[in-house]
Amino acid sequence: MPNPKTPLEPGNFYHIYNRGINSCDLFRETGNYEHFLGLYDKYISPVAETFAWVLMKNHFHLLVRIKNPEGFENLQGLNTEKRINQQFSNLFNAYTKAFNKRYNRTGSLLEHTFRRKLISNETYLKQLILYIHNNPVHHKFCEHPIEYPWSSYQTCVSMKPTRLKRDAVMGWFDNQANFKYWHDQKIEIEQIENWLEI
Repeated sequence: MPNPKTPLEPGNFYHIYNRGINSCDLFRETGNYEHFLGLYDKYISPVAETFAWVLMKNHFHLLVRIKNPEGFENLQGLNTEKRINQQFSNLFNAYTKAFNKRYNRTGSLLEHTFRRKLISNETYLKQLILYIHNNPVHHKFCEHPIEYPWSSYQTCVSMKPTRLKRDAVMGWFDNQANFKYWHDQKIEIEQIENWLEI
């Protein structure tokens, strides 16, 4: 099971996710999604590589690999583990502060300490990517992942420059054609959730 106390260690892959407190919306309009992604790039890109992500109205999922400390960009002080956790904390606190100011609210926005699950094999990585990209389909926001603008799917099938580790993702699926093939299949998301132990 995911454990909010699992340490985020360099070189490891993690499934990171959370939702709004009492399942409240985290994103109400386009600007919210854009602001979160801007803050994500500011705080998380220095310490982690991103392989897949999705932002839903009241929750999000991320697939990241923590960089080795020598790869941390422009970060000083704190030991490695505290530095990594501080970057995630900075992201969530900065977003909550901006959201509360925008909507004249106070208090927590996220339900609890963000959940994280260590990923130790390639099969899990592939299933998690399918799960992340099909989340909007499961929640009936669209009929295919390519139709949803707030996930990494469109970036995966694009040729535009990106920080997303697209080549690695394509390698796990062998090639882009196979990546698209698996995303075109009907996904039983509850079965994947059980398999992923979410």
